[in-house]
Amino acid sequence: MSDCFWAEPWAGRALLLPLDDVDTDQIIPARYLKGTARDGLGVHLFADWHHGPDGAPRSDFALADVAPGAARILVAGRNFGCGSSREHAPWALADFGLRAIVARSFADIFRGNALKNGLLPIGLDAEPWTVLVRRLTLEPELELEVDLASQVIRFGSRRAAFPIDPFARQCLLEGVDELGFLLSREPEIAEYERAHLTSGDGG
Repeated sequence: MSDCFWAEPWAGRALLLPLDDVDTDQIIPARYLKGTARDGLGVHLFADWHHGPDGAPRSDFALADVAPGAARILVAGRNFGCGSSREHAPWALADFGLRAIVARSFADIFRGNALKNGLLPIGLDAEPWTVLVRRLTLEPELELEVDLASQVIRFGSRRAAFPIDPFARQCLLEGVDELGFLLSREPEIAEYERAHLTSGDGG
């Protein structure tokens, strides 16, 4: 991460994929994990759902006609990102242009990987999630507003709060990863060390 994208509220189109237990192999199939580069993975997002066994495109897939960069938010069901711990899953979602995933719940490892890669996992309770899915079913072009500072997502006249780890939230708001956060505090760390040694508690 190298920007402060999250410092201000933003709005974007949402894609509706309200399925439970979407695992990381469905997000990005294993055959695309040969490299370590993040760029280029977005075109293979949900590859086995985009194409049938014969390789032909599937027109019945919910995201069949969605181009990379056309939406910023994906709305999914329960336990999104389960399965193996591959970091390529959030890489592929982010490379597709997504900045947030809204779901009923997330697999713990996926949630951590997503936050470390600037992708916000927004967990909603049953009632606001159900209302959101209903609205998007009726209004596919509906834009959602995400306000990380306030930990709120808005759609139409509705607003719903969501939880997030405080440290991860701070890193996103400042546009840094964990290492960048520590480096930004280098003067404070050095001052603490000087005071610690001056006090005679240096061991």
